[in-house]
Amino acid sequence: MTDQPDGPPPLLRRLAAEALGSVLLAALVVGSGIAAQQLSPGQVGLELVENAAATAAGLFAIILMVGPVSGAHFNPVVTLVDAAFGGLSWREAAAYLPVQVAGCVGGAVLANLMFGDPAVSISAHHRAAAAHLLGEVVATAGLILLIFSLVRSGRGERAPAAVGAYIGAAYWFTSSTSFANPAISVGRMFSDSFAGIAPASVPAFAAAQLVGGALGYGLVRLLYPATPAGPAQAAAVLLPHPTDATRPAEPAGSAT
Repeated sequence: MTDQPDGPPPLLRRLAAEALGSVLLAALVVGSGIAAQQLSPGQVGLELVENAAATAAGLFAIILMVGPVSGAHFNPVVTLVDAAFGGLSWREAAAYLPVQVAGCVGGAVLANLMFGDPAVSISAHHRAAAAHLLGEVVATAGLILLIFSLVRSGRGERAPAAVGAYIGAAYWFTSSTSFANPAISVGRMFSDSFAGIAPASVPAFAAAQLVGGALGYGLVRLLYPATPAGPAQAAAVLLPHPTDATRPAEPAGSAT
């Protein structure tokens, strides 16, 4: 596959960007959680402030870093919804998912090592209470609505700041501290730290996130209905999909 001026970068390059972004995201979340735990031992509220602030600012930067290449999904739910809107083919979406999960696992391991902990330490932090699962539905639905409403209304350039701000806020207004991402949920199993989650809690969290993604998809369809441009209106986060403005002009008299 070769680069085209009116199309996205080659799939391999996009997968590399998703892998790198997912590694950095998990290292950011887990690393800032470990740092918070070390700097403010026993002060859970302060630890959460530190973890949330670092995540919000770092996520903004990471989206800017790789968004123009892959769309900066880092999240299977975002990828599946983008495919449902026609922004990605289902084949491309299937390639994104394992890269995101592997990247988040690698990022958690990297964070552990940076702080002198064992490379892998399975979390014992059980989170799958009913209130936490409801929090994940709300957090994920809101994230999907935010991302896709921005792009479908022509405000995609605001996504990095908006997503960072939303996730930082959702640490506080959801009981689950807003994982909103099955890949990061899997990655955070591998760090027994402030940001960790017990393996037994992950399946329920992932299921709640998928429900939230479906709810968010429905809200986007309700509030920002499809236009005649069809897939060209699909959310790309920061990666522009081909549009009529970038495609070569068709010969006169061609079918529309």
